[in-house]
Amino acid sequence: MAELRGGLWLRVVWSMGLFLVVAYCQSTDPAEVTALRAIRESFIDPENSLSNWRRGDPCVSNWTGVLCFNTTLDDSYLHVRELQLLHLNLSGTLSPALGQLSYMEILDVMWNKITGSIPKEIGGLTKLKLLLLNGNELTGSLPEEIGYLPDLDRIQIDQNHISGEIPKSFANLNKTKHFHMNNNSLSGQIPPELSRLPSLVHMLLDNNNLSGYLPPQLSELPQLLILQLDNNHFEGTIPPSYGNMLQLLKLSLRNCTLQGPIPDLSRIRNLAYIDVSNNNLNGSIPNMNLFDGITTIDLSRNQLTGSIPPSFSGLPNLQRLSLFNNSLNGSLPSSIWQNRTFNSTEQLTLDLQNNNISGVSGSLILPPNVTVSLQGNPACLNASMAIFCQSPIALVNHLQSIPSNSTDNCPPQSCPAPNYEYAPGSPTPCFCAAPLLIGYRLKSPGFSDFPAYFYPFEVYLTSGLKINHYQLDLTYEWQKGPRLRMYLKIFPVYTGNDSNAFNRSEVLRIRKMFTQWEIPDSEIFGPYELLNFTLLDPYKDVIPTSPSSGGISKGAVAGIVVGAVVGAVLLSAFVSLYILRLHRKRYHAVSKRRHVSRASLKIEGVKSFSYEEMKRATNNFDAASEVGHGGYGKVYKGVFTDGTVVAIKRAQEGSLQGEKEFLTEIELLSRLHHRNLVSLLGFCDEEGEQMLVYEFMSNGTLRDNLSVTEKYKESLSFAMRIRIALGSAKGILYLHSEANPPIFHRDIKATNILLDSQLIAKVADFGLSRLAPVADMEGVVPGHVSTVVKGTPGYLDPEYFLTHKLTDKSDVYSLGVVFLELLTGMHPITHGKNIVREVNIAYRSGMIFSIIDAKMGSYPSECVEKFVTLALKCCREDTDERPSMAEIVRELENIWQMMPESESRTNDSINTESGKNMSSDESSSSATKNPYVSTDISGSDLVSGVVLTIAPR
Repeated sequence: MAELRGGLWLRVVWSMGLFLVVAYCQSTDPAEVTALRAIRESFIDPENSLSNWRRGDPCVSNWTGVLCFNTTLDDSYLHVRELQLLHLNLSGTLSPALGQLSYMEILDVMWNKITGSIPKEIGGLTKLKLLLLNGNELTGSLPEEIGYLPDLDRIQIDQNHISGEIPKSFANLNKTKHFHMNNNSLSGQIPPELSRLPSLVHMLLDNNNLSGYLPPQLSELPQLLILQLDNNHFEGTIPPSYGNMLQLLKLSLRNCTLQGPIPDLSRIRNLAYIDVSNNNLNGSIPNMNLFDGITTIDLSRNQLTGSIPPSFSGLPNLQRLSLFNNSLNGSLPSSIWQNRTFNSTEQLTLDLQNNNISGVSGSLILPPNVTVSLQGNPACLNASMAIFCQSPIALVNHLQSIPSNSTDNCPPQSCPAPNYEYAPGSPTPCFCAAPLLIGYRLKSPGFSDFPAYFYPFEVYLTSGLKINHYQLDLTYEWQKGPRLRMYLKIFPVYTGNDSNAFNRSEVLRIRKMFTQWEIPDSEIFGPYELLNFTLLDPYKDVIPTSPSSGGISKGAVAGIVVGAVVGAVLLSAFVSLYILRLHRKRYHAVSKRRHVSRASLKIEGVKSFSYEEMKRATNNFDAASEVGHGGYGKVYKGVFTDGTVVAIKRAQEGSLQGEKEFLTEIELLSRLHHRNLVSLLGFCDEEGEQMLVYEFMSNGTLRDNLSVTEKYKESLSFAMRIRIALGSAKGILYLHSEANPPIFHRDIKATNILLDSQLIAKVADFGLSRLAPVADMEGVVPGHVSTVVKGTPGYLDPEYFLTHKLTDKSDVYSLGVVFLELLTGMHPITHGKNIVREVNIAYRSGMIFSIIDAKMGSYPSECVEKFVTLALKCCREDTDERPSMAEIVRELENIWQMMPESESRTNDSINTESGKNMSSDESSSSATKNPYVSTDISGSDLVSGVVLTIAPR
């Protein structure tokens, strides 16, 4: 009770100091404060991102995501200018109280999990410029009140579940440039009234349920650059008037059930991209007199007849011409690629499969940058046409980049950890810096092949951000849409003063450039969207806040704050001394209770060891016995009096768990039983110590064995590697589907896969693991666990990194990276090169065998190809495209069965018997219970812990 009174006293003193500061400052409009509190109550905030919304004044106390005007308006109050709540894992609903923030210009709740409908009260925000609601789970219809927002520049509601018709009132949005409403369930006809919009630049309505006819009036939009309506259900034809959209850059009407002829588009001088594929269009292809800027022509999957028009020839920037699955005849003119000079990054793909093409007119020589496919045409009956009858190269949707060798000669692993890395483009060699990590996506690019535009894009983005070209590093991949997903890294500039991180103002400036669309639009790159702006150390405390505002001077505020703080510190020092005395008494009492409770710590199948046994086994914890360490403590090799060799994990002082948590951990671990999980043998809970005892893994980590050091001189054959992959997969499959409760490991990597004396792979280190979700009251099992991102760079699932949604497929991605290590011997990240990207590039170019680890000797090529394919499937960014652990195990078993008897069974048995020449005292224990664990447990949930690698040095 005395301690409680002391704590209350301290809080009162601090509250008085805060009151003094606020009393002398201007404050937020009381109506807006009330509105913000109502908005907070309507959200579900599992990560407490808005915890500071419960205290102080919104503008004065800098509530997270609340940005206010720098000066007060004529009513002497501060007012909310922006609500920036991007990617905070919020759920719940949007409160009608949003309508009370009458001065707000930006409403940004992108990439959360907000449900419910869009409140009509948003239509009262007459100063609103950006309405950013995309990437949520919103339902219901669009409020017609939004159509009366006089200053609205951008409406983004894409990737929700919004239904109903587009309100005709939207035709009043005279200042709106961007309609991004794709990927919803909008229905009905596109209102012809939208043709009155004088400023509209981008109309993205693809992937909805729109119907009716295409309004011919849309051709009257004077500024329209992109019309993207794919995957809807329209009636009738493409209006001929669309040939009058003289500013148009991109026309995409793919899979819209359209009929009739293709209109003449030859007057559109800037047209770069046309896709009207997968419709019921008929007639011949008009001779459209296309201009030099065209990159993509896709007329495939229609009912087109006639010959290929000569206007398709001599186009200097053409990347893809797709005419497959039509009824075209005549010959293919080689003038399409002749007399064109290709640089190293340019590619041209002509796909004319399944037509009636009789041959090729002109030269039969194909440049190396050109791919032509005439499969399914009469031309391929002629043997001389073989070069034209191959399948086109399919686009591989994996991370890619333009290779950079600027860090190849840098010392490995010399940057400070974590989150620092070599800046690959820096003019200062081997400059270690902390980059900003940004998820970015082009929503409607005007090209099909990015390498030709890679450098222009870097120039466009860096000049828009006002940074140096060499500060940007990016990887990219194509996604459905097609949309171009990018992972941007922006590095600080080396100044010679050991400045290897951005200052706070520069971080906020760059973030503002993205979140407020201050980067100028580009015609060829089209609109972009910000997916995430991730701030890790040393930036994790830099968050968007409101500028300090008010009528009182900074000096006066500082004086008040200093006075209040000094008084509070003096009083708190007295209270702290008093509380410390109480704490010491309580500590001794707890120690007594711990001593009494040890007798009750009995768990079936798990042995309780004494502290003396631990001392004897480790020679009094001699440093020579230490084999690993981590934040939890140290790991020792121990030998019991009966000769059993064990690994003993000893918690260091200051990291002791509570008695209940320690007991819960052991109870959980004792339930895991599998030969491919490292076994828990027992524990020690005496003398104020907490120790866990595991079987000892004599052959160390998989990473050690792949590296082939002085200690691990023997290399692993392909058969051994397949067996290790299969054992690891079986262990993880057990965790996902057979453990009770199931577990997501969250840190699968080569150093967490240990090998016993017979090279049996066993998964270890569950310090970051989480329990899988369980069924709710209705029997529905959620597909993911929402959690902060934890794991090891190079192994992190990109989808988990972006969304914070941990699933079983997150482990699949990490295991796929391990498979690539088994195949290549490479580390996941080496000198800035990512193993997934490097293997994908080799795989796509047909050079996969050039990067296979030469140390594993001979191998059956068919088995290696299947293993590579499986590994790359595991590493796909789209979680739905990755195989399950059960499918992985089945495929590995199939690969194992395909291997020649001499290749698999012989090598396997030789190494099983030899144990890589390890002595018998290092043989593994026969217990089969549980992996090495470094974890904190609370109730029924596993939370973040510290990874330990427990293996011989």
